[in-house]
Amino acid sequence: METTPAELRLADVLATLRDLYPEESAQSWDRVGLVTGDPDQPVRRVLLAVDPTLAVIDEAVEGGYDLLVTHHPLLLRGVHSVATTTAKGAAVTRLVVGDVALYCSHTPADVADAGVSQALADALDLRQVEPLVHEEGQPLGRVGELPQEVTLEDLARRLAEVLPPAPVGIRVSGPREARVRRVAVLGGAGDSAFDAVRADGADVYVTADLRHHPALEAREEARAGTPYLVDAGHFATEQLWLPVLRDRLLATHPALEVELSTLVTDPWTFLVPTQGDRP
Repeated sequence: METTPAELRLADVLATLRDLYPEESAQSWDRVGLVTGDPDQPVRRVLLAVDPTLAVIDEAVEGGYDLLVTHHPLLLRGVHSVATTTAKGAAVTRLVVGDVALYCSHTPADVADAGVSQALADALDLRQVEPLVHEEGQPLGRVGELPQEVTLEDLARRLAEVLPPAPVGIRVSGPREARVRRVAVLGGAGDSAFDAVRADGADVYVTADLRHHPALEAREEARAGTPYLVDAGHFATEQLWLPVLRDRLLATHPALEVELSTLVTDPWTFLVPTQGDRP
């Protein structure tokens, strides 16, 4: 029997989230789960976002949402005070006073079949997809084949079409005209997986947060060949998962109202190109 909005409790929605993204699949360093809220409280409206920033929390409170579900944790590292003199304290206070529950699913969403990297693979229409690497027994990232070979520039432009707009765009390392077909993807920070990318024979690696030295060393190891690198941005590569989560929640709880946050939480706000001739 279908439930009505008044009958849905937070515990019902949490059960679905934990079934889709089991908390026990989190990496050992991660902190996931319910941060604020009462499992018995009613839930009618849900907001989904990548980051639980103060602006996103304000959006949830002012929009009358009962539950905020984010990818990234609010309290990943030790917190010894929730006084409003700190950003974390202000966030917790705003959630509690605003009566908004917060649930965070970080690495469980990264490794799930209906998760972050699979959403990125699906956006590129990759075929014969398999895990890129296993970390602590969980499949991290994906690798697969494009329907047909394309140039590296064409792949980057395809990403620009399917990813949400972000201020700093997409960074590419490799010749524009290089031909690529086998693609490794890992939403979010991915410069720890270069060995797996090489072992899987990827022509190009799509990820984010590539630091100078690891990226430079990876290109040196490639001797100017494959794998080429595409840094598509942390926020952008993970935001693709939110529509997947919305659809899964609505499939189980059609009475819910589930919306995606309208805010871009990429910390960078604009880009000034430096390439080109100088006087």
